[in-house]
Amino acid sequence: MFRTGAVATAGVLALGLGLTACGGDDDADAASGDGGPDKADIRVWLNGTDTPDAARDWLKKTFEDQHPGSTLTIEQQEWEGLVEKLTTSLSSDSETPDVVEVGNTQAPTFTAAGAFADVSDDLADWGGDDLLQGFVDNASVDGKAMAVPYYAGSKYIFYRKDLMEQAGIEVPTTMDEFVQAAIDLKKANPQPANFSGFWFPGQDWRNGVAFVWDAGGDLATEQDGSWQGALSSPESVAGLETVQKLMTEASGAPKDGNEENPQTPFCAGEVGMLSAPGWVKGLIEDPETGCPDMVANLGVFALPGSDGSPAPVLLGGSDIAISAKSQNQDLAKDVVGLMLSDDYQKMMAEAGLTPAKSSLSGELGSDEYAEATIAAASDAKLTPAAPGWAEVEGSRVLEDLFVDIAKGGDVQELATAADEKITEQLGG
Repeated sequence: MFRTGAVATAGVLALGLGLTACGGDDDADAASGDGGPDKADIRVWLNGTDTPDAARDWLKKTFEDQHPGSTLTIEQQEWEGLVEKLTTSLSSDSETPDVVEVGNTQAPTFTAAGAFADVSDDLADWGGDDLLQGFVDNASVDGKAMAVPYYAGSKYIFYRKDLMEQAGIEVPTTMDEFVQAAIDLKKANPQPANFSGFWFPGQDWRNGVAFVWDAGGDLATEQDGSWQGALSSPESVAGLETVQKLMTEASGAPKDGNEENPQTPFCAGEVGMLSAPGWVKGLIEDPETGCPDMVANLGVFALPGSDGSPAPVLLGGSDIAISAKSQNQDLAKDVVGLMLSDDYQKMMAEAGLTPAKSSLSGELGSDEYAEATIAAASDAKLTPAAPGWAEVEGSRVLEDLFVDIAKGGDVQELATAADEKITEQLGG
């Protein structure tokens, strides 16, 4: 659970969000009012292309069928710059969307600042204990649920079976074996020149943090109620040195590139292994976005940790929340209820997204992809539960750190400088 306070609120206000921190019942009552009109035009923000079209179409039709006279409009947003756009939109009485998707790592800052409506009384109807508890906890303030899980996606390793076999490389079972396999794959495939034994673009801290966690380090830690950067600890530095080894010896990805659209280099024959959420399989299979002919040589496994168990990878995913300034609180809650319904969540699972309800995990299937998803999720972790974490992500301090590491910089010096920035941003 998270506590509100001046530190948490200041982080959001620095971005321009004119909301007071929630903390009392009066705030929640003022935000929700009388629940709003019976009919309205409801705006829903969904980010990127993760939500399948079938789910979007079902949501719009079902809501409008159940609420004659109301309409539902889905407005697609992009992840890049989302924090800033949410900051502006959620502070507007007239322009705020009613329901928003927000990254689970971004949620704590907005929940702590009172940007979302309290939905605690609705949890039982939406799934209760069946909802992914880590996501519920991560979006709660003083015991109040301010957002709910939408979907999760722990990362695992996609690999080229044919290239591994040609190079005589077995599927690795420990971290050391994985690092060596990545280096050996690159050596065995000198062409194209940008071939990656393990595709690891410089900005990709979301995959990089797995190596930090595996070594016993962390991004930030809390001490006596104050959050501080923890990347310069001996354990974290050891993990970052593994990152640097992979980026410099096993990866041909751009040193300043990001992890978006991993199917593109994969389908271009430039990748032996890559780490991505399960839904990337759908992108590879898609004739328009991918290369279906390569699926026959596609294999998957959970990133192995140093002890042979799955490494602690980042449990990515999204929350959904209702804007505190929405004038349509009741209708917005009906939308969220539909998005958490079994029918809707099964469509998310069919697209390779881990559903928001634990009971629906079987909908992912029983093939090697489902097994890899479950194995990867067994020790997955979330980013620090710091109220100001969204500001850290918005500042791109982590992307800058990993780019400098990819370029061969001194890991200890870079981590120490990053910690200073992170600590300042978290108010430590």
